[in-house]
Amino acid sequence: MDLKDKQLSNVQKFIKSFTYAVAGIKLVVKDEQNMRIHLVVSVVVFALAYILAIPKQEIIILLILVGIMLSLEAMNTAIERVVDLATPEYHPLAKQAKDAAAGAVLIFSFITIIVGLLIFLKPLLTIIFPS
Repeated sequence: MDLKDKQLSNVQKFIKSFTYAVAGIKLVVKDEQNMRIHLVVSVVVFALAYILAIPKQEIIILLILVGIMLSLEAMNTAIERVVDLATPEYHPLAKQAKDAAAGAVLIFSFITIIVGLLIFLKPLLTIIFPS
């Protein structure tokens, strides 16, 4: 939030916060290759879910997983930027912080893949090997 925003009403501050959030999303999509990959994979996942007529409960699970995945990627970017701001030169603790943030994204990616396989495997196998 900008310093000039302190003079705004609570409603104006609330509305302005969405402007900052959208700017953050645009930044991450523009600057981070992994975010763009996650977005493309998400589109493919939901297209496949539509084609395979995945049940609504499983679509909800996919929405939650994709939302968390994209949010984690944005948080990873935020952590990387803050670490870079705090210490522009190499520091072992800065590397550890950035690696840990990236690791969180990777862990959740693996979990998401496993859940995706559990949701999609049977319908895909039914199409590939009809009985």
